Amino acid sequence: MNVRVLMFVAFILVNVKGFTNTLYPLETAKQDAQFSHLLRELRCLVCQNQDLADSNAGLAKDLRDEVYALVKEGRSDNEITEYLTARYGDFILFKPPVKSITAVLWFGPALLLALGLIIFGFTCIKRG
Repeated sequence: MNVRVLMFVAFILVNVKGFTNTLYPLETAKQDAQFSHLLRELRCLVCQNQDLADSNAGLAKDLRDEVYALVKEGRSDNEITEYLTARYGDFILFKPPVKSITAVLWFGPALLLALGLIIFGFTCIKRG
């Protein structure tokens, strides 16, 4: 009985690659890896804290379809992300580039922390 279970588990592990991408079949393993990578790097515009791979929103499905078509065309990661940011803005990227518009996203938390420490320090000095 244990041999049958082990054989079944081994069969599933060997063939798991065939089950992973049935909705979006691609011609090469390189395209499959590129598609998976992009889905992890791009944010769902509806869910905001989920990537396109994990989101079940209708817009996320449309974006997955769009990324799939672009990968099938043979476009590079940069071309795909530039195309999507031109249409949807930098918000679609989990790691937006440092620009004047996104500076608050990158440096805002550090500035707020510094401001909080300064206020805390002045409060402690005043009481002391």
